[in-house]
Amino acid sequence: MSRTIHKLTDAFVKSDRLSDGRYSDGGGLYLNVKPGGSKSWVFMFNVSGKRRVAGLGPYPAVKLGAARKKAEEYRALVAAGEDPIALQRLSEEPTFAECADRFLTSMEGQWRNEKHRQQWRMTLGEAYCKRLLPMRVSAIATDDVLAVLTPVWQTKAETASRIRGRVERVLDYAKARGWRSGENPALWRGHLRNILPPRAKLTRGHHAAMGYADVPAFVIRLRSLAAMAARSLEFLILTAARSGEVLGARWSEFDLDQMVWTVPAARMKAGRPHRVPLSKRAGELLTELRVSSQSEFVFPGQRPGRPLSGMAMEMLLRRMKLVDVTVHGFRSSFRDWAGEESEFPREIAEAALAHVVGDATERAYRRGDALAKRRELMESWCQFVETL
Repeated sequence: MSRTIHKLTDAFVKSDRLSDGRYSDGGGLYLNVKPGGSKSWVFMFNVSGKRRVAGLGPYPAVKLGAARKKAEEYRALVAAGEDPIALQRLSEEPTFAECADRFLTSMEGQWRNEKHRQQWRMTLGEAYCKRLLPMRVSAIATDDVLAVLTPVWQTKAETASRIRGRVERVLDYAKARGWRSGENPALWRGHLRNILPPRAKLTRGHHAAMGYADVPAFVIRLRSLAAMAARSLEFLILTAARSGEVLGARWSEFDLDQMVWTVPAARMKAGRPHRVPLSKRAGELLTELRVSSQSEFVFPGQRPGRPLSGMAMEMLLRRMKLVDVTVHGFRSSFRDWAGEESEFPREIAEAALAHVVGDATERAYRRGDALAKRRELMESWCQFVETL
């Protein structure tokens, strides 16, 4: 280059008397001094008429000679029409396998047992995602995701659903880290939903789920029954709660003025308190029960001072001749409705199910529990349940 280079000296760079600012070594290399005295190297260049600044590392970890060598490499790239920053990002971009591993490492703190960790790693590994594993995350397109899902979409409906959701999470993580841009090719609503055929009846693991379209008619049947188990099951459906959370519910956990149910940490699977916004119908159901209640439990059992039996709702389903439906499956019915029929974001639906959403950093920034948004979601679910 025609401009003077190598203008700085070791003694100058080492000096602790430099004011904050940038000091040119020539040829685009600068020593950047911040208030407080910390120093680092930057390389400044132009691409398509736009000024770009590339960091070369902190001083003294990167000495003057090393910074000059890196600057020389960058000048050669710029002269060849390349963007050193873009090339650096490309070299740092992980494959899907590497990205999945980083994502899972960031998430493992929220999983309470090794089985759950293994399930995630298995579904994102060679068993199903072999095609994606060696690909750079920015190169993964819809056709690649379809190649993974299509072989199991109809034959293993639940597995396919989990794979799609987990691939979506990994690619969302890649986008947040700056390795991808644009729409997520594993997105369901507004994307894959328009390509893939309807799945076979969905089950969650061993928990067979009623199709959400059948839930309104089922709730009408429940309301015709006088059993306490019918009341508890309707409440479970309206709140998308787990059976243990519903059966162990105490009146002291409810604020009916604010229409909020706070399940204590000791009774939550994730080991932390969970606030449940109550829909209008859920509030009405509780008010009706409160009038005649003589127990601390909202859904008391036959034995004094004890809640309803853990099998009460399952036995009710059997008496109703619903042998292919489970109580836990109604959480799946709710989740499928939220994903396929509503416009609420995935993280709101997951939060309604008391699932931990996002990595540790994301959760640190999102300290609230989105109660207001979840209230809108649960009221919409209630309105759907009462459509008949």
